[in-house]
Amino acid sequence: MRWWDIAPVLELEHELFPEDAWSAGMFWSELAHARGPGATRHYVVAESFENGEGRLVGYAGLAAAGGLADVQTIAAARDQWGTGLGARLLTDLLKHATAFECDEVLLEVRVDNTRAQKLYERFGFEPIGFRRGYYQPGNVDALVMRLTVQEHVQGTEETD
Repeated sequence: MRWWDIAPVLELEHELFPEDAWSAGMFWSELAHARGPGATRHYVVAESFENGEGRLVGYAGLAAAGGLADVQTIAAARDQWGTGLGARLLTDLLKHATAFECDEVLLEVRVDNTRAQKLYERFGFEPIGFRRGYYQPGNVDALVMRLTVQEHVQGTEETD
């Protein structure tokens, strides 16, 4: 994600999360930490190309620090639901969590968003708690989920 993606991201953000959409300033702040040797964020967008025109259809973001990553946001346009886009976006975030050398990945998801919860469970995330009234102004609880990143090092076993 780059600065020029913020306007179309905001359109999708307001469509999908009308009550608790992020502001432009929030995305600008996140992108300010996504470049350079000290980067602690990774943001990505997905585009669909039809009739020679590109359209932003999804985005996702990750924050990392001290061996812990947090999925900040992930969204796919409604017409992309069921296409695997959410899984591709999450896969990208998890690859970057590994690149940031994180041992765990956390996320919050609305308790009423069972579609997203099922996606996260397919990736191995497990529920670890709740944050009461986390999503405002609707006062909706968040389910906190965690994935323990396990590195599989191949070719290191000694053989006789």
